[in-house]
Amino acid sequence: MTPMATARLHLRELTPDDAPFLLALLNDPDWIRNIGDRGVRSVDAARDYAVKGPIAMYANRGFGLWMVETRDGTPTGMCGLIKRDTLEDVDIGFAFLPEFRGKGYAFEAATASLAVAAKLGMKRVVGIVSFHNADSIALLVKLGFAFERPIRMPNDSEDIALYAKAIDAKD
Repeated sequence: MTPMATARLHLRELTPDDAPFLLALLNDPDWIRNIGDRGVRSVDAARDYAVKGPIAMYANRGFGLWMVETRDGTPTGMCGLIKRDTLEDVDIGFAFLPEFRGKGYAFEAATASLAVAAKLGMKRVVGIVSFHNADSIALLVKLGFAFERPIRMPNDSEDIALYAKAIDAKD
């Protein structure tokens, strides 16, 4: 994927060199509470996460989770499209470090990600979210997603919410 730019942000493919940032993001208490503990506790494990996750998805699907940076190159979070074996549709994912939340960055990056979905011809994108994650639910709704149903992911003990959005070619 070609890097994307928005008014304030730059989205690009993650690289193994982003491992220190990923280590911080994946160990943020809100990530662990809302997304789950990935067991990434070292820079080497974060590099492995990047290579086996987002980087592999770029090669296999042409999309994935992208690094989100401010225009000056400051890493703020990840946002993008994920194809999970357990979901029929592609889902949108986003996570930002605490100091970059509440500034509209997630909305801006997610809007750019949905534009990629439209360019790729996707007709529908879903978002999965913990019922207690009010901020992410609010963002999905602001993006035009609607609640569909509770679902349970494999190996999880609790239901999560499935939101969905029809993608229009002009998105």
